[in-house]
Amino acid sequence: MSRQIRVLVADDERNLRELIVRELARRGHEVDGAEDGVAALERIRETPFDVVVLDMRMPKKEGLDVLRELATFPEPPQVIMLTGFQEVSAAVEAMKLGAYDYLTKPTKIEELDVVVRKAAEKAQLVRDNVALRAHAPGAAPFGGLLTQSARMHEVLRVIDRVAPTDSAVLVLGESGTGKELVARAIHEHSPRIARAFVPIHCGALPREVFESELFGHEKGAFTGAVGTKPGLVELADGGTLFLDEIGEMEPDSQVKLLRAIETGTFYRIGATRPRRVDVRLVAATNRDLAEAMKSGEFRQDLYYRINTITVTLPPLRERRDDVALLARHFVEANAKYGLKRLAAATLAALESYAWPGNVRELLHAVERAVILSKGDEIFPGDLPPEVLGPNAPAAPSASGSLESMERQHIVAVLRQVNGHRGKAAALLAIDPKTLYRKINSYGIVGVEFR
Repeated sequence: MSRQIRVLVADDERNLRELIVRELARRGHEVDGAEDGVAALERIRETPFDVVVLDMRMPKKEGLDVLRELATFPEPPQVIMLTGFQEVSAAVEAMKLGAYDYLTKPTKIEELDVVVRKAAEKAQLVRDNVALRAHAPGAAPFGGLLTQSARMHEVLRVIDRVAPTDSAVLVLGESGTGKELVARAIHEHSPRIARAFVPIHCGALPREVFESELFGHEKGAFTGAVGTKPGLVELADGGTLFLDEIGEMEPDSQVKLLRAIETGTFYRIGATRPRRVDVRLVAATNRDLAEAMKSGEFRQDLYYRINTITVTLPPLRERRDDVALLARHFVEANAKYGLKRLAAATLAALESYAWPGNVRELLHAVERAVILSKGDEIFPGDLPPEVLGPNAPAAPSASGSLESMERQHIVAVLRQVNGHRGKAAALLAIDPKTLYRKINSYGIVGVEFR
């Protein structure tokens, strides 16, 4: 683990407890002690421990009873039972109840340290699996940052230098330039690669929902909170948290995020006890944060906290050498729709277009062309009409021209709102049912605006 392993030692024998706490701390762990089972449960409710070393026989509440109660916790720690030589049958029962392992007294500190580290690895694997289930990252359009552009190679050099550190990184660039790919590359070239990479879009959710997703909530914290839910900050513990479009975050949420970054602690919604995490922060935005600070929409203190290192991505129109390279790659990536190739005229059309939606727009344009092309070669007519521009075949009538313009406008608006049809209908000032009807009549497919 990239951070210290958090261990609680629960044993009523004071001298033994203090010895284990001291020796495990000497070996680099963050260790605390509890004198009985009731105190152990109180500490675990207050603080998220990775591993609990639990004595089988304790006053107030014995080890097996503590273990049974921990099984009801939403995120129980891994438990190592300490037993006497005559308690092997009880130790077997503990394993059935979910204990990670058991050791008999007297225990060698070296052996206990090894088991603690293995139990902590299992705890982290459990958290990583939860992170994947709760927010499985979408597959990148390609396995890395594919480029032959001199400006992009400078970006790669910055990534190589900053990735091994724990510095916060701010990625700037227009929508669709690949900011999340850069964030993933930073994570994958860092010591945190074995832990989770957890992305969240700061502008996609209302403030209340966003904070619940980011920080989590306790059962009963609000209407609909039928259970305890860990936030994405917790799921990223030991790994990287990617805050996409951080410039869209509400001011109230900015305050809470800043406090979490500065202290390493945060509160779930409805909680009274803070929780600690160790995350590496990478943020991204396509907004001018300097202007946002002047207007009071973005906090200056948060800006300086996330802006340790800045990576600026050039738009695709400023790296035209990459258009053909990326287009061919995207054709290969969509081979499930058939093995195809780009005609010379098609490549020329792609290279002459300005790509306001950048790499994301190119990806979807090529995917659309692969799907719609009939043979094994992709011709210009298979591309979206806006890519062809003045080279597009003339419409047969004025009516057809107007329809083509309306179609392009609808696609552009859908692309602007990431395919959200309700938002698109609002921007177009039409009824959602009308929008659905036009999408169907114009044959607009998802790959054109995703």
